[in-house]
Amino acid sequence: MLEWSDRHCRQFHRHITRHTWLYTEMVTTGSLLHGDVQRHLEFNPDEHPVALQLGGSEPADLAQCAKMGQEWGYDEINLNCGCPSERVQKGAFGACLMAEPQLVADCVKAMRDAASIDVTVKHRIGINDVDSYEFMRDFVGTVADAGCNIFIVHARTAILKGLSPRENREIPPLKYEYAYRLKQEFPELEIILNGGIKTADEMELHLQHVDGVMIGREAYHNPYFMADFDARFYGDHARVNTREEILELMIPYIHRQLELYGNNGKGLRLNSVIRHMLGLMMGLVGARAFRQTLSDSKLLAAGKPEILLDALARMKTVSAFDRSADKPDAPV
Repeated sequence: MLEWSDRHCRQFHRHITRHTWLYTEMVTTGSLLHGDVQRHLEFNPDEHPVALQLGGSEPADLAQCAKMGQEWGYDEINLNCGCPSERVQKGAFGACLMAEPQLVADCVKAMRDAASIDVTVKHRIGINDVDSYEFMRDFVGTVADAGCNIFIVHARTAILKGLSPRENREIPPLKYEYAYRLKQEFPELEIILNGGIKTADEMELHLQHVDGVMIGREAYHNPYFMADFDARFYGDHARVNTREEILELMIPYIHRQLELYGNNGKGLRLNSVIRHMLGLMMGLVGARAFRQTLSDSKLLAAGKPEILLDALARMKTVSAFDRSADKPDAPV
């Protein structure tokens, strides 16, 4: 979820679901050890529960970063062993780490020694043409021996050469049965399934076999589908914010962020927050007008968060027209 699940995105999602775990985009150890720590680790208090996902392969570096994550208040540290991008491969981490289970185990042990919060691993079911269930099972078994109890299984093989990261999320076939079998063989572990899941009904079916489900692209592109998660999966039947209320809640948040980090146009810009909200109206009449308004470069350049209300108003105009057009006496 590089450049997707930043703190602005997570703040927006938290207005939709109060209990669902949120994960950061992958942060490399180099970014934390040699870069701007605050920029990478700062998050909003009401994002909890929130996990910090790290990318790296040096146990000592990961241990230091895990400690930093705990000190900044994260609830979980997640090690990425699933990203297939060439840039990540050059750094010798991500999905290529599945070929070195003992190294991953050493990394997990070092992180667990440095931090008391959960250390989890997200991985693929295989790499390139090595995609047997036994390969994944042995990887998980080795890492579990180092003290990792929670595994997030992206149920596709990672093709490290020849496919882009996007193609790696779509072309390799999904093998959910690998995750199901993993839970059967390791009942003491928490197995969370990821990959290609788009509806709450699908989630419920998977939850008959595994302990949890992680949603990526659908949560980003169609975020309001998470609106019933709290009631359906967490037993919290409190009233859910409407789409319009979410827009209204985000406006003061954006004002504060621009005041703190805008730096007269040289720092945070309006679109950095707005872009995460384009899919809020997906499936509704007028959604296209909503997106078009939020993508208008002139309106964005004005830097006013009230563009959200402008987009809503334009959408309602389109919706009203569409509804009236179905009536015999609709105005021409």
